[in-house]
Amino acid sequence: MGYRIHTGGMDVPEELAKKYQRLTGHLDERALRLCLGADALTLGHGGASIVARAAGVSRTTVHAGMAALREERPAKWVETVGGHGRIRKLGGGRKSLKDKDVELVSDLDKLLDPITRGDPMAPLRWTAKSTTKLAEELQAKGHEVSQATVWRLLDELGYSMQSNRKSREGTDHPDRNAQFEYIGATVKDFLGRGLPVISVDTKKKELIGPYKNDGREWQKKGESVEVNMHDFVDPELGKAIPYGVYDIGRNEGWVSVGVTHDTSEFAVATIRRWWLKMGRRVYPAARELLITADGGGSNGVRVRLWKRELQRLADDLSMIIHIRHFPPGTSKWNKIEHRMFCHITENWRARPLASVMTIVNLIGNTRTKGGLSIQSELDDNHYETGQKVEDDVMESLAITRCDFHGEWNYRIAPKTLES
Repeated sequence: MGYRIHTGGMDVPEELAKKYQRLTGHLDERALRLCLGADALTLGHGGASIVARAAGVSRTTVHAGMAALREERPAKWVETVGGHGRIRKLGGGRKSLKDKDVELVSDLDKLLDPITRGDPMAPLRWTAKSTTKLAEELQAKGHEVSQATVWRLLDELGYSMQSNRKSREGTDHPDRNAQFEYIGATVKDFLGRGLPVISVDTKKKELIGPYKNDGREWQKKGESVEVNMHDFVDPELGKAIPYGVYDIGRNEGWVSVGVTHDTSEFAVATIRRWWLKMGRRVYPAARELLITADGGGSNGVRVRLWKRELQRLADDLSMIIHIRHFPPGTSKWNKIEHRMFCHITENWRARPLASVMTIVNLIGNTRTKGGLSIQSELDDNHYETGQKVEDDVMESLAITRCDFHGEWNYRIAPKTLES
């Protein structure tokens, strides 16, 4: 694949490479540079690149030889020691710091080892310590080293500064995929029978007030919205707690914005509001409801209050409520996350959530080209935390657990139906 010039079709790089291999060891550094420079000048335009590739050196070395040949007088290349000229030996010159200070690299690696993340045998490792701090610690150990040198050494050792990346979903449960398939089959069955299927979850709590909200939007130059420097909770305005219900079959949503606590009472009250305001209108004949939910939070697998409140809902609506929880660490697969909540976040980007009604209105005005529509409402009821559900109450619940992971998959029937 060598370059060709019009000299009888000779493959120049191949022939030059053989030439330089023969000369290596016979010529000192300066003589070799002059030889490379002479060949490059002879080849003309592009000669430096051809010679550099053939000799396996940088173009800087070739250009140095070309420059020396262009000078009227030979450049000074001989050191005078005791009146005698001496050419620098191969590998001569200033030694690198790690060559002079043989303990430097090992001491640096010891400093990094306690906080090294990931596989120690991986080709790329990373550190959270600053190069300035590392330099100071090495200096305290007696090494004469600068911050810039530490940076260079880290690069040579395979380190780089990196931010956190969300990629871990927690420990995989052995039945993770089987549960996904079980949820998928149940959802398909319910949708096929025209029954309601909802995905529920709590969106991230939001500070109410003139606080910075991530994102950017168009504003007139010099008229950007000013917000507080620090995100301290305003004791009067507090936080907003959006709990959402997403109707998978109809691509519609409901969000209740609470102002006290994210409890199971609040979660089930939101489901109740969705049914009364939206659900029963489009599913008038439905006597069963399927809910997909995360395994934690106010609608968690182990939360007794969640089950007690669902029992009350089932009794009030005379409906059998089926629950399917996602396995631990897989909340991002819940439909509401990537079909509704993400669009709400996009709709209010860069806008300070100045009041709770601002939040309610921004949520309620979220629309997408795919047809998503959302209704939103303020829920200013007070929800108490720390409520306990006694064993006898749990035993009275009309819960039927599925054969496959009954802790994740179960149904709650109205007590009137059970009786």
